[in-house]
Amino acid sequence: MAYSFTLVRAPQASLDQIIKPQDLKALTSLRFFAALWVVLYTYINELKMGVHFGLIDHGYLGVDLFFVLSGFILSHVYLEEFGAGRFNYATFITHRLARIYPLHLATLLFTVLLLGIAAWNGVQLDANAGNPAALPAHLLLVQAWGLAPTASFNHPSWSISAEWFAYLSFPAVAFAAWRLRARPMLATGLSVLLLVVLYIAFDAVTGSPLTHATFQWGALRVVPAFLLGAALYLARRAGAVKREGVAMAGAMVAGLIIVAAGSYSRADVVIVIACGLLVLSMSGLGRDGTGILSSPLLVYLGEISFASYMVYVPWKWVYLRLVNGLLGTDHAPMPFIWWFAGLLALVPISMLAHHLIEVPCRGLVRRYGEKILVRFGPKFARQG
Repeated sequence: MAYSFTLVRAPQASLDQIIKPQDLKALTSLRFFAALWVVLYTYINELKMGVHFGLIDHGYLGVDLFFVLSGFILSHVYLEEFGAGRFNYATFITHRLARIYPLHLATLLFTVLLLGIAAWNGVQLDANAGNPAALPAHLLLVQAWGLAPTASFNHPSWSISAEWFAYLSFPAVAFAAWRLRARPMLATGLSVLLLVVLYIAFDAVTGSPLTHATFQWGALRVVPAFLLGAALYLARRAGAVKREGVAMAGAMVAGLIIVAAGSYSRADVVIVIACGLLVLSMSGLGRDGTGILSSPLLVYLGEISFASYMVYVPWKWVYLRLVNGLLGTDHAPMPFIWWFAGLLALVPISMLAHHLIEVPCRGLVRRYGEKILVRFGPKFARQG
């Protein structure tokens, strides 16, 4: 059938025939703003001025924006391969693991080291951060599947575990998306309906919004946002934002909705749907490589945004201790100049993590993973 896929490495000739998808630079830049949104959500509490904005108070939804982006981008890159029967699951999973695991492991080990040093000196960095019972789940990237007892170690990594769940399930998503490729409005409508129903049902059953779920229900939280991203890609594929004026208008409307809805505490579902509209609209901007969202600086900040997201919590622990020591305070909110300096310092630290760990280790995992696939792939094929 046209949407079949293989579990072993495809012949090189087949890979060479695949047309490389367009680089959506505006969406790479959007990753930077999503990461900044999440960072500000918690870091704003360290500011002495006590300033609060509705939009920043909803910064936890930056994670859901990442989930929508993930479903959209993976569909953009792999859906045509899937539909043509050239999708290789083993290579896909190898590349996805290479993308997220090395930096996850590095920050996990660094967090364990920090906690050990702090405990040795009688200092507590976080009440729940050092639970050894959660370590196996973190090492296996299943800490957001309800298999970790507490939100331990580098807590933001729960979303990476949720992403891993989505990656493993991607063939099912691609199958549904390919079947609905000629009906993007239906696909989008169904994904929005699922998102709304799931949000309402989860809140009714648990008494807590799904958008607040992390280590216990994170694998469920990623599902509606990821599916929304995949469905919206079908709309882009059908030409919904082919005209840049339409794309610009859509981005402006989405932005206004997000800002306005941020003033209401129970508007998460509206904001997440608007994030989907924002992703779709921005995918139609900068097609010729021009515009502020395609600028080298913003694109680069988007490229290191994963590192920013992963190193933020360990960096905050260290920085707060340093500042409190210098100012002679005991975890008191910081004056703006110290607060802003810590935020700016996250950029060079992210650059180091990106260039020294994320990029080289990604290449190593891909290289050796593909060698394993080449060596053992024929055996798997014969056994299948």
